[in-house]
Amino acid sequence: QVQLVESGGGLVQAGGSLTLSCAASGRTFSNLAMGWFRQAPGKEREFVAAITGSGGVRYYVNSVKGRFTISRDNAKRTVYLQINSLKSEDTAVYYCAAATGVATDRTSYNEYDYWGQGTQVTVSS
Repeated sequence: QVQLVESGGGLVQAGGSLTLSCAASGRTFSNLAMGWFRQAPGKEREFVAAITGSGGVRYYVNSVKGRFTISRDNAKRTVYLQINSLKSEDTAVYYCAAATGVATDRTSYNEYDYWGQGTQVTVSS
């Protein structure tokens, strides 16, 4: 079992920055690929970013490239999502997820076995 707890969400003005954190417990953290997804009101949950267990490979959805950075600290068992130049369309609940299996498509919701409870990010214009 893996427990994931997100933090760092809040209300931010457009153009601002925010760092989300996700603390994991329960399994060897470096064996977990980690991902961030988001869900805006009335929309499906969408992939945002992912990172391999070693941190050596990162994936991003095109709409956030250059603004979002995913990183991890395996010693702290934490994955981060740095969000810069926030836009109103970034408003969503952001979820952290962990994948334990062999990677086929880390951008897919179905790849992930464990999910956090989500943290709300609201961008005001």
